[in-house]
Amino acid sequence: MSKSRPRQSANQLRIISGQWRGRKLSFPDAEGLRPTADRVRETLFNWLAGHVVESRCLDMFAGSGALGFEALSRGASHCCFVDQNSAVLQQIQTNCRMLNATSRTEHLLADASKPLETIGKFDIVFLDPPFRGSALQACLDWLLTSPLLKYDTLIYIETAKNTPWRNEALDIIKEKQAGDVSYRLTKLR
Repeated sequence: MSKSRPRQSANQLRIISGQWRGRKLSFPDAEGLRPTADRVRETLFNWLAGHVVESRCLDMFAGSGALGFEALSRGASHCCFVDQNSAVLQQIQTNCRMLNATSRTEHLLADASKPLETIGKFDIVFLDPPFRGSALQACLDWLLTSPLLKYDTLIYIETAKNTPWRNEALDIIKEKQAGDVSYRLTKLR
């Protein structure tokens, strides 16, 4: 009689590069949660080369935490993960403990489409909200005038392909599409 192997969770992501390259992290089932694809993350972090090391990152709508963990793996000094789903945030905390990254992370249970308390200033902000709804626009409305940003903060924005959005306060530095996803790196004007 053969032993059955433990079933691996379908809800896993792989860290692409850096200190934790190849490590797999689990994330829970949650409506609208879809980790940023490997090839999109690889392109994004190629764009961010030279900006990540020692940066302070804010991962809004954190979900799986893929973007924040990738930044930490590549040398970011700090990442604040924000999500309104407590199960999602608990799994991010579990992953932080597993990676021995708790001293470099912060976790906020909050709706990122509404203003957050002042938690410092950030060099890089990741915005990958659920594709349905108006969370992105609501977040941008308060974030772009908040004390969380510096004059040179880079803001990554991921949306469904052909989602109309614009903000006069942002310049697009780089922009691409992959399948049904559009993604861009922006900065304040």
